[in-house]
Amino acid sequence: MKQVIISEKAPRPVGPYSQAIKVGNLVFVAGQGPVDPKTGKIVSGDIQEQTKQTFKNIEAILNAAGLTLEHVVKVSVFLKNIGDFSRMNEIYATLFKREQPARTTVQASLPLEGMLIEADVVASV
Repeated sequence: MKQVIISEKAPRPVGPYSQAIKVGNLVFVAGQGPVDPKTGKIVSGDIQEQTKQTFKNIEAILNAAGLTLEHVVKVSVFLKNIGDFSRMNEIYATLFKREQPARTTVQASLPLEGMLIEADVVASV
């Protein structure tokens, strides 16, 4: 049985997908980017500001499922420019202080103009 998770504190999906789906003990959060949910626009700033907003959006969705970033077991990070890895990683390291989740980071073409990062996560209840 699956349950759709929706947060008003995160950007609304712009296509035919859910912000997150809970199945059993797992929550799968769809790819999130640095979009301000209040304006619907990508936040201005560098990779570090965009990383903060991206994970703020992810955390809002997790909160709607009754979870926090501490419940995350897997993260996939997609960077427009892999040269931004170390600066993204500085912010990322502040988010997961203990029991860091498994992670994959790759360079990718991203769907929105000005978007430097997208990430998705899997969390365990």
